[in-house]
Amino acid sequence: MAKEPGLRMETKNETIVREFVLEGFYVAQHLGKVLFLVHLLVYLASVTGNTLIIAITWTDPHLQTPMYFFLRSFSFCECCFISTVIPKLLSIFLFGDRAIHFIPCIIQAFFFLFLGSTIFFHMAVMSLDRYLAICKPLHYPTIMNPRVCFLLVFFSYVLSFILITGIILNLSWLSFCRSNVIPHFFCDLGSLIHLSSSDTKFLERMAFGVALFVLFTSVIIAIFAYSNILISIMHLPCAKDRQKAFSTCSSHLIVLSLMYGSCVFIYVKPKQASRLESNREAALVNTVVTPLLNPVIYTLRNKQVHQALRNALSRVNLQNSITCFRRAVTVLVRCSLNIKRIVELQSSWVLQFVPAFGLGSELSNCKFLIY
Repeated sequence: MAKEPGLRMETKNETIVREFVLEGFYVAQHLGKVLFLVHLLVYLASVTGNTLIIAITWTDPHLQTPMYFFLRSFSFCECCFISTVIPKLLSIFLFGDRAIHFIPCIIQAFFFLFLGSTIFFHMAVMSLDRYLAICKPLHYPTIMNPRVCFLLVFFSYVLSFILITGIILNLSWLSFCRSNVIPHFFCDLGSLIHLSSSDTKFLERMAFGVALFVLFTSVIIAIFAYSNILISIMHLPCAKDRQKAFSTCSSHLIVLSLMYGSCVFIYVKPKQASRLESNREAALVNTVVTPLLNPVIYTLRNKQVHQALRNALSRVNLQNSITCFRRAVTVLVRCSLNIKRIVELQSSWVLQFVPAFGLGSELSNCKFLIY
């Protein structure tokens, strides 16, 4: 009998599983509301921070440099990445809605892996950009021209799409004849492989190879870039400049360590079905904590971004002042026109009723002064 992908099919007593159940986290009912509020605030803060970065680096003319171009694309990926997982997790906490159909589950798994891989390639590109800006400042404008910047970002998306599409196509053709309960809060690759009744050795080797390529390629580039940056920092003559540069690099390395550490723990395993229980906590760090830290560490500590924020706020205040002034002038003009109309109506009313009282001849020589 032919098997549809994602459906459990047996020869007798056929039961077709059209959806999975996300196990999520074991919490008491009253804690679900608290966790919903916490994750909602973190989600809104992360999306707001990254959206603010996109808006500022897009509109401010002083931030049209390669570094902020990469940061803008990086923040866009972060917004999309966290939005693939957290809304469903919020639904689980608030409504207990753990069911997810097969097709949405596969789509969620694709975008989670695709955007995650793109983020790692972006981090490698950003590390390389900082290395060229600090260690090769004379050649930096020539190397990092707009065309090169666009191609680096474009190939980050294309390479991730090609790598993850192959994994997801193989995953979608697996048959699922076991339990439909996913021991995770989203459609994780390892959890789906664990549920499949098909031979998953090829897919596990493929996923392991892709994870090694994505993670260790970006790790090697980041280590090369930041090690050379640290060497250059050590040769700075001013101790204050060294301390400032070390502070910036250390904050960047903290985010890199969190992301690489959690993803290596989850995905760089020959057998994807192992340690599923501990994957949830590591994935929570990767999907909730790091997207919140990135806006703070990469841009909001930057003086140029601070100045761009102040300029944007001053423009908003100036526009509000101009708008209020225009509204006040409009109100005054309308009031003056209304007063003029009232006076004209009163004058016409007087001129209509004066002849009725026989005072036309007496008042013919009078002059009415209207103020």
